[in-house]
Amino acid sequence: MKKIILFSIVAMCFNFTFSQSEKEMGNDAARITLAAYIPQQIDKMPEAARSILANKLSQIVTQNGMGGSTNNERFIITANVNVITKDLTPTAPPMTALGLEVTLYIGDGIDGTKFSSASISVKGVGENETKAYISALKGISPTNATVQNFVENGKLKIIEYYSSKCDFIIKEAQTLSSQSNYEEAIYKLTSVPSVCKACYDKCMDAVAPIYKKQIDRECKVKLAEATNYWSANQSVEVANQVGDILSTIDPSSSCFGEVKALSNKIAARVKELDSREWKYTLKSQAQESERIKAYRDIGVAYGNNQPKSIVKYNIRGWW
Repeated sequence: MKKIILFSIVAMCFNFTFSQSEKEMGNDAARITLAAYIPQQIDKMPEAARSILANKLSQIVTQNGMGGSTNNERFIITANVNVITKDLTPTAPPMTALGLEVTLYIGDGIDGTKFSSASISVKGVGENETKAYISALKGISPTNATVQNFVENGKLKIIEYYSSKCDFIIKEAQTLSSQSNYEEAIYKLTSVPSVCKACYDKCMDAVAPIYKKQIDRECKVKLAEATNYWSANQSVEVANQVGDILSTIDPSSSCFGEVKALSNKIAARVKELDSREWKYTLKSQAQESERIKAYRDIGVAYGNNQPKSIVKYNIRGWW
């Protein structure tokens, strides 16, 4: 009886651990993102149909946990459409019936490497060719088994990409850091999905000293700004403005001792002026999980601040 109970407990623990791991892997995979890209070389496709196809590609990546920014993504999902059949229906009035072969592709849109492809057939009927195109493309299902297998194969190839390119990514980030482009360097390193564990761990090790340089520079800038404000006008109102600045400085930065000294000086002066404690407190040392979030926040902010541009991807030879 004891053995049965012990076995049940072990099984429950295993199932819980597996579920947690599966959940974590799902979260990791969600960090692999794809940009939907509709190339100009899809011959004779009506503009309205192109818009429908773009929406369908976006639905596919979102449905399969790969939705992301369409701005400057390296990895893309794209498609080519061929008309297989075109008929007029024997109805009054006659309608246009199209049979389309839609071939989907996932790949590296920068160096032009195709990772995964799959073809599906769809049919549509409409009052004219444009409406028939739209009707057919609306039949693309993001949950189609062929589509889901195609996306999973693409994910695996992207993981392989990071495994093979990891040392290059780190070297490129270190070069950017040597040029004082700390935010861009952090962006490159934090863009590696954590599902690519070996490369992700290397990048987290590499990002730490770059982050230190970035917060050291930021500390000096913010401290100088705060000092200038306080030197110009030592009022409670200005003290609060300076507090807003000082409370954003990372305590791991090299000039944090000076930050604390200024904060203590302001607190003493506020008590003289207003007979009460100053309400501002400095940041405390972050835990490891908070530190990783700080890395990512810098990377995300850098990516979001990049100019919006129409990227012409390299898909030569994909079809």
